[in-house]
Amino acid sequence: MSTLTQAPERAEAKPARRITAGSTAAHVVMALMAVYFLLPFWWLLVAATKNNEGLFDAGALWFSGFHLTENLKLLFNQENGVYLTWLRNSAFYAVVSGVGATAISALAGYAFAKLRFPGRNALFALLLGLIMVPATALVLPTYLLMSQANLVDTIWAVILPSLLNPFGVYLLRVYVADSIPDEMLEAARMDGAGEFRVFRSVALPAMKPALITVLLFSMVASWNNFFLPLVMLSDDQLYPLTVGLRTWYMSAIMGNGGAATFNVIVTGALVAIVPLIVAFLMLQRYWRGGLTIGAVK
Repeated sequence: MSTLTQAPERAEAKPARRITAGSTAAHVVMALMAVYFLLPFWWLLVAATKNNEGLFDAGALWFSGFHLTENLKLLFNQENGVYLTWLRNSAFYAVVSGVGATAISALAGYAFAKLRFPGRNALFALLLGLIMVPATALVLPTYLLMSQANLVDTIWAVILPSLLNPFGVYLLRVYVADSIPDEMLEAARMDGAGEFRVFRSVALPAMKPALITVLLFSMVASWNNFFLPLVMLSDDQLYPLTVGLRTWYMSAIMGNGGAATFNVIVTGALVAIVPLIVAFLMLQRYWRGGLTIGAVK
């Protein structure tokens, strides 16, 4: 009898051991992936503390002296402080493009989810197709359009194309369809609210997590945008950080006199990612909820 009672206990213990082994393997894989993704950031952090000689002579992944303060002074004084101009331009492009793209995506996503109009399904299918098109493939046609409108080498040549965010429209359409009941909208309409009032007073507050997510994605995409401003702009006073740092890098490898040294460029790259880290830390409780859009109905 004791043998019979012990057998089920052993049978139940085996799955527990398998789960523990699988959990350990999953944690090991996740740790390796975390190291893989954090390694470039670690290199950038270490490199920003070195002078130009130490950047090439010392070990790539460990410190060699601490020259971060000197590098920051060189960075902000290089070419009469043009880095601050580029930083301000990047912030302006990111905020204006992000807010504009989020507003357009909210209106379009709500319309696709809750309004009935001719050609809605065909337009949404076209939108899904646009998500698959690489942004770089549209730069040349966009340049030709901006040239016809005499907007090349202006801030609008960077901002206007960034206002269209097909993925943001898709994300908000899914969120509105799953999270906002039709009955809530119908109740507001029965109370005499117009369609825009319904959107502004009923739908928009409920879309907050999704709006924050789209805003962050749009701002990050605009902040990191390189090819579009590279093609559209020739005035260095309008450059964002991405194009400005590339200009310094090209001058450094060509050995032009007075060009920024590599330690200054690396420090500029480190400073450039600080606003993105701050934005994600401040808004993480919103975008974490927005990332689960459509996961649970």
